[in-house]
Amino acid sequence: MIRRDMQSLGTGLEKVIAGSLKRMPGVDAPRLAWPLACGGGVADRTRAVGYTAGILTVLVADAGWRAELQHLAPNYLAALNRYCGNTVRRIEFVISSSR
Repeated sequence: MIRRDMQSLGTGLEKVIAGSLKRMPGVDAPRLAWPLACGGGVADRTRAVGYTAGILTVLVADAGWRAELQHLAPNYLAALNRYCGNTVRRIEFVISSSR
């Protein structure tokens, strides 16, 4: 019973967040949606730094992270577009020189 209630709450919260992100200026929404799309563990180790012409730029620590995230990019794109309204065409993972 509690598990089902928590799932319903999560679904409702996701709808509220997606609605808010879809109303935001196009440049801000994908960057703000990145932590939701990738989850807390990945969000703690990456940073969405820009969004231009349908491309979200995400900083990563090293080539290993970049390779792993590129493999998962289709899942992240689907989640981002669910939150932002099909505006993100590609995610570019860039190795950060400061990390």
